[in-house]
Parts: sequence; structure tokens; C-alpha cells
Amino acid sequence: MIKELRKKLLESLSCVLPLMLFVAAVHFALAVFAGKGMPADVFARFLIGGALLIIGMTLVETGAETSMIPAGERMGAHLTQTGKYTLIIVFCLLIGVLVTMAEPDIAILAAQFPGVEDIKMILVAAVGVGVFLIFGVLRVIRRVPLSVMLLVFYAAVLVVSLFEPGRFFAVAFDFGGVATGPIVVPFIMAVGLGLAAVREGKSSFDDSFGMVAICSIGPVIMMLLFGIFGEYELSAGSGHALHSGGSALMDFLSATPLFIKEVSVALLPIIFFFLIFQFVFLHLSPRSLLKMGVGAVYTFVGHVIFLVGVNVGMLPAGTHLGEALAGLPGNARLLLLPAAMLLGNFAVLAEPTVNMLASQVETLTVGAVTKKKLIIALSVGAAVSAVAAMLRVLTGVPLRYFLLCGYAVSLALSFVVPKIFTAVAFDSGGVVSGVMTVSFLLPFAKGACMTLTGSAEKVLTDAFGFVALTAMTPVIMLQLIGLAYKLAILRSPGVSSADDGSVTIIEFDTGGEQA
Repeated sequence: MIKELRKKLLESLSCVLPLMLFVAAVHFALAVFAGKGMPADVFARFLIGGALLIIGMTLVETGAETSMIPAGERMGAHLTQTGKYTLIIVFCLLIGVLVTMAEPDIAILAAQFPGVEDIKMILVAAVGVGVFLIFGVLRVIRRVPLSVMLLVFYAAVLVVSLFEPGRFFAVAFDFGGVATGPIVVPFIMAVGLGLAAVREGKSSFDDSFGMVAICSIGPVIMMLLFGIFGEYELSAGSGHALHSGGSALMDFLSATPLFIKEVSVALLPIIFFFLIFQFVFLHLSPRSLLKMGVGAVYTFVGHVIFLVGVNVGMLPAGTHLGEALAGLPGNARLLLLPAAMLLGNFAVLAEPTVNMLASQVETLTVGAVTKKKLIIALSVGAAVSAVAAMLRVLTGVPLRYFLLCGYAVSLALSFVVPKIFTAVAFDSGGVVSGVMTVSFLLPFAKGACMTLTGSAEKVLTDAFGFVALTAMTPVIMLQLIGLAYKLAILRSPGVSSADDGSVTIIEFDTGGEQA
């Protein structure tokens, strides 16, 4: 366990430190040249919050690998072997809801949306994940092509969005990005791998991907429906503000009991559900249960530390930085664009899950698409999406135009690229739109929007949507890489193209090795 902790600590440091150094550099530059740096107490909270974020991420990810991922694999494999659809549906709904409620990113986003209770928004998104996890599992069992299912579901999103008045459109797609975060993604992928492990046939491995892509659509549709039929009264505020302006240390300590309560409510039902599954179906050894129990403790403690650090330290700093850059005179406020570009680039480059995804793709393509090439493509995509998000803040261009064009291209590509690229591409949206996006970039956009427009209504329509754009661009970038990969190998000897758009590599020039 110590070795795993050390490894995760290094990953978390690489995730948070580059962004913190860049923010500190911008803060000091603004303070020296424009007198608009963050207040001393906010900057102090930012530094403390960053340290807590690193510790919390380390514990959460270590706990997930030793508890939630093994549990997901075992439960997914067992359900497939039973062949009982009623049991599968009930399991997917319950576990999808419970795991999503434990997702830290979704709690951070819900706390920033004004006028609606956090728990209400979290429940709406969680039900969406649970319902669409059912579709995802049934797709694997029934072997439905992912591209067809994505086309149907995104068509449903388009239809529902036509009836939504507009206030929930941006945040609905943001919830689609954050609902599949560092807790949900490993668990759902583990369920998919568990399903694939007991399946036979060539497509079983390919079909184990795409589960996250389907689950991320559920919160979008459910949040749009909530915007149409739900009871709410949007306020003029900008979300929670947990920092009090007093002692930085006291602010962190005073917020801790609140998040202990929230994390308890989120995690205890998952533990209870797994114990029932264990005693009825799994019958794991005491040693395995002990290891999972230790992982659950890590997850609990890490969640509390993580949420305290983000809410008290990171969110206020992001808001103040956006306000400071937007408040610069004249064209100087256009510095928001390069700042957003670099922040988006740092956020994606530093995400540990991005490295995991890149390694998977390199393995799948037998080195034809290198890890370095993929990470560069994702970082470029993130930079583009961050600039697009900030252009929306500056110009007020509706989000639906960006998303309609982006997902139309993505869905069209899904019918011509190798299907494994489509599955990994749509899964990558939840991977890239991680903790840095929701905890710093979104508050950055909100602060800038409020300063430029002075309108809380504009914040709802123009600032929210940052996560949605960040989740969209990797889908396009990875499929373009898949298309280039397909065209390249089709020009090579010993390659055949399947009717479904996939590519089968028969042999390579380097000695005729079979693949």
C-alpha cells in the first residue's frame, strides 16, 4: 500500500503543481504591473488548498484502485454470468446512482450553480448515470454497435434541448462531463472489463470501452428534463462561498465537519450495497475484504480533504484571477484568451488519467499511435476548447452552436474510424474534463463573466459550459487520430478493412508478425 501511495502522490503532484506555479506567476505579474493580484488571504488559501488537493487526490485514487475497481470488476463479471436481466437492471441503477453521488467533481460543480440545492442536482445527475449504465451494460451483452447507440442518444439530447428554456443547457453538458470523474470512470470501466472477461468473441475487448461515453449522456438528458419540469428558483448568487475572510486555517477547519457529513452520506450507501452483494453472491475471502476496507477508508478521508481544499482554497482563487484579468483596461482584457489557453493545456497535461488513456491507446495500436502523440493532441484540443469557452464569455455566442457542430462531426467520424477509437474517444471526454477544469477553470470563467457583464443570468448561460467544451474536443481529436491511423495502415501491405469500419492488421513489414 505504501508503494501505491507514493506512486499516486507523484501523479497528484504532477497534476496540480504545474497549474499552481502558473497561477502564482500570473498572480505576481498582476500584482506588480496592474495592482490586481489576489488578496493575500485568498492567495494563502490557494496554496493551502492546492496542498490539500494533492493529498486528497492521492488518497482517493489509491482507495479507488484497492476497493472500488476490484469491486466493480467482480460484480460486473458475476452479473453477466447470472444472465438475469432483472438483477442486472436493478444493480446498474443502484450502483450508478450511488457511485455518482460519491463523485467529488460533481459535488464541486453542484456547489457552484446558484439557486438549486446541491443534493437535488447531484441526485438528478446520479439517476442519469444509473439509467444509462443499464443501457451501457445491455449494449455489451446484446452487442449493439456503439456508434448507433451514440447517434440515437445524442439525437434524443437534441430533441429534449429544444424544449429547455436555456438556463440549464450549459450546466447540463457540464454535468455530463464531471459525472464521469475519478471515482465513476474507474468503477464503470471495471464493470465493463468484468463483462468482457466472461464474454467470448473478438469484439468483447472493444465493447468493454464506451461504457463511460454512454453514462455521460445520462446526466445531460436528466438535467435538461429537470430544467423543463423541475421546481427551482434560480438566484442571483454565484454558488457557495465557504471562505469566511477570517483566519485561513480556521476556515479550512470549520469547513471540515460539513464535508465529513457529505462524504458519509455519499459513501456509506455504496459500502452497504457492496456488503449485501458480498454476502449474497461474491463470498470474497476475509483478506480481500480487509484490503477493500482499507481502500474505503482511504477513499473517505481523501474525499473530505479533497473537497475542503477545493471549496475553501481553489474556487475563490480561480474566481479572483478571472475577475482580475477581465477587469484590465481596454484590450488588455484579451489576455483572458492566452491565459485560458495555457490553463487548459496545463490542466490536461497534468491529469493522471490522461496518461493512463494514452498508454492504453498506444498498446491497442501496437505503437502506431504513440503516447506522446496522443497527449499532444489532447493538450492542443484542451487549449482550443478553453479559448472557445473564453470567447463565449467575451462575445456571448450560445454554447449550443459549438456543441452542435462538434458532436455532429464526432458522430459522423464514428461511422468511419476503427470502432475502438470511437469508444476510447467518447470515453476520453470524462477523462480530460477532470478536477482542474471544474475546480479552477470554471470559477475562472465565472469570475471573468461576472466582471465583464455584471449579470448572474449571463454567468449561467455563458460561463457554464466550460466543462462541456473541454469534454468535447478530445472526442474529435482522438477520432481524427483514429482516421489517420486507419488511412496509414490501409496503405500498408497485409492489411484488410472490415465492413463495419474497423481495421484488422494481418501482418506488419517488420517480419510478418501477426496481430
